[in-house]
Amino acid sequence: MRRLNILQTCVAYNYSKFRTNMNFKSITFFVLLILSFALQAQLKVASVLGDNMVLQRNTEVNIWGKASPNQNITIKTGWSKISTKITADEKGNWIVKVKTTQAGGPYTIQINCNKEKIQLNNILLGEVWLCSGQSNMEMPVEGFEDQPIANSVEILSGAENSQIRFFKVEHASTQSPQDTCVGHWSVANALTVSKFSAVGYLFAKQLQQKLNIPVGVICSAWGGSRIESWMDAQTLAKFPNALAQTTVDGILPQHQASKLYNGMIAPIQNFVIKGALWYQGESNIINYFEYAVLLQAMVAQWRKNFNVGEFPFYFVEIAPYPYPYKGALNSALQREAQLKAQALIPNSAIVSTIDLGDENCIHPAEKATIAKRLAMCALSETYRIEGLPYKTPTFKTMEVKDSMAIISFNNVALGLSSGGKKVNCLEIAGVDKVFYPAEMNIEKMQLNVWSPMVKAPVAVRYAFSNYPKTDGYLYNTTGLPVPSFRTDNW
Repeated sequence: MRRLNILQTCVAYNYSKFRTNMNFKSITFFVLLILSFALQAQLKVASVLGDNMVLQRNTEVNIWGKASPNQNITIKTGWSKISTKITADEKGNWIVKVKTTQAGGPYTIQINCNKEKIQLNNILLGEVWLCSGQSNMEMPVEGFEDQPIANSVEILSGAENSQIRFFKVEHASTQSPQDTCVGHWSVANALTVSKFSAVGYLFAKQLQQKLNIPVGVICSAWGGSRIESWMDAQTLAKFPNALAQTTVDGILPQHQASKLYNGMIAPIQNFVIKGALWYQGESNIINYFEYAVLLQAMVAQWRKNFNVGEFPFYFVEIAPYPYPYKGALNSALQREAQLKAQALIPNSAIVSTIDLGDENCIHPAEKATIAKRLAMCALSETYRIEGLPYKTPTFKTMEVKDSMAIISFNNVALGLSSGGKKVNCLEIAGVDKVFYPAEMNIEKMQLNVWSPMVKAPVAVRYAFSNYPKTDGYLYNTTGLPVPSFRTDNW
């Protein structure tokens, strides 16, 4: 919430008097004056609203805050000659819809209530996206300790751009839904970008360059968080197993049921967004079996609460990593669950990172590649730019001819490629369910898979492990990787 101009003016004037007549009475008067004005200053705007922000263009956005109960409030925007009026309710809460126009700015927003006035400056109209999830979304351009972002010097050297703005929601794990959060809007430059989400910033940069309009990104993420923390209590109550895991004593604050939704999503859900990006899942590999329906429910809840329709939801598959589960396939099973979620969630897309994993680090350094794949989804699906590759190639069917399994795929119009590298993360099994390393070749749009150890194939698996050790991966001809898959359900 913002201080009032009238308070600042009076404090400055009386501070001058205080310095001239520095005695006990002056000090007492000065302190009482500040307290008096602080008590009288009731007009506030929501903490996510502020100087330098981007508001969604060509729609109706919400302006909201607090005032004295039942007070009349007038909002005047720099892009419109029309003043909008609203009356605060009996608790002093107020919210009003304001029409926005085409992309542009900078503008001001003036909010008046009796003699109180707030002015928001340097406002742009453009596209606004929400980025959320755990550490791979939160990871800033400067990286984490001993964990760099690839090409960060090049990224930061080109970071100066007044058309890109961002807001980082500070960590808050709370018992009940909040109406305020901590954060501020920043203009992109080397210093501010270095501290902001690499995926969020690089996604915004792609959109801004292609659309040539302002782009704003709100990042609300917390490393190590579980999806259950980002769901409201009413939604999570439908999943007793997940609820039980996230309400036990002693667990991390970012694991606790609904607490990140309460502290980091509820305060911003009146802010009108175009769409959302999600990069999370590593902390849920222990309950991968219900992740697809949990993500489906979370997206439905967010869409309801943000109240801007079925906004696009684009998310990132977790990268391979040798999790400490001996003999288990939790990472591969979680990636499989994420693909299932994409099929359940309308107006969504998933980008694969099967080729970007790091055996020694859970945070892939190639955030620029991830952001570009997300941006291709948005530019193609949301902004209807034709010709851009974005559809992940996925397993379609398997048929068996003699001792060979023939695999067909979706989204491989011009076929498959391994980039000349050996793909040695394929396995094949017969009725005994014993998997053996498999050979392969690419023929037209199909993949032929076989092993001399399996005369009658029943199932094939590709990169289906926590961390596949392979020289190469499968791609479609536009360079998008085939996610790990299995044809069985053993």
